[in-house]
Amino acid sequence: MTLHSRNIDEIFRALDLQIKVHGGEPIALVVCGGTALAALGLVERTTRDVDVLAKACEGGGKIRIESLREFPPWFIKAARTVARDFGLPGEWINLGPAPQLQLGLPEGFEKRLVRRKYGDYLTIFFISRTDQIHFKLYASVDRDSYHVEDLLKLHPSEAEIEEAARWVLTQDTSQAFRELLRDFLKGIGYGDVAERI
Repeated sequence: MTLHSRNIDEIFRALDLQIKVHGGEPIALVVCGGTALAALGLVERTTRDVDVLAKACEGGGKIRIESLREFPPWFIKAARTVARDFGLPGEWINLGPAPQLQLGLPEGFEKRLVRRKYGDYLTIFFISRTDQIHFKLYASVDRDSYHVEDLLKLHPSEAEIEEAARWVLTQDTSQAFRELLRDFLKGIGYGDVAERI
């Protein structure tokens, strides 16, 4: 089974229940990638996994992003049960994008997160459209893949692409990467932005 906008909520509610069954604790996760795109209705597509960027901690009206190197044992057991029940891949929820936290996030990232509570145990913070544009541009530059499709389906304005491009250049400061980025921007119709960065 794949995840899509029509079953994501059901799967996360099932995960919430299994966290309880396996003696877990409340947990809040920051989710990016295709699942966030579908959950927020930004892009209609399917995905095979849930990309977890970090853990979120709420307090004092603010959200703090914390690194998560591995899931707790009770969470892994809960996720395995959900995988079995829904016919999902073993690693259907993973920490693949977690290293991005060390490289840095776009300014104002935490304030733009979209919060969804799935029960007493599981809260998901989906990354915003703005931050999807940042991440998808970075992922698209040197790879011709579904990231490019996702980026174009978000229909970013010139200003949004320029803001994202300037952030992307903080992730790889080499001149070679800058040239790759410029070429990519020209190729997708943002030549004016390419000239300015």
